Amino acid sequence: MKGLVAAFALAPCAGHAGFDVLPMRYICDRGAEVQAAYVNDTSGLGSAAIVFVEGRMVTLWVEESASGARYGWPSDGSHYVWWTKGEAATLLWHNGENGEETVLLAECKVQG
Repeated sequence: MKGLVAAFALAPCAGHAGFDVLPMRYICDRGAEVQAAYVNDTSGLGSAAIVFVEGRMVTLWVEESASGARYGWPSDGSHYVWWTKGEAATLLWHNGENGEETVLLAECKVQG
């Protein structure tokens, strides 16, 4: 599956200079695994995280955050938020109606 995420992340960047892609694998609470690929545009256009969650790949664009990197809603119409800080991450669900966020997966740690 790691190869699948990396291949998906690289597809839009093929033939384009100025992109760095970093695939990562996390293990979260309850033993859940999350595959993520970070696509950073080195020319200043922005960054994104492609997260494999609930059987599909979700593209989330970087948002302003006080600490760490927050990728989120409504990037591709989903309501997911992926928030990273160092080698840890949290997956949240953003309720578009009231703006509240619910933690779906916590204590996600990068695996070597």
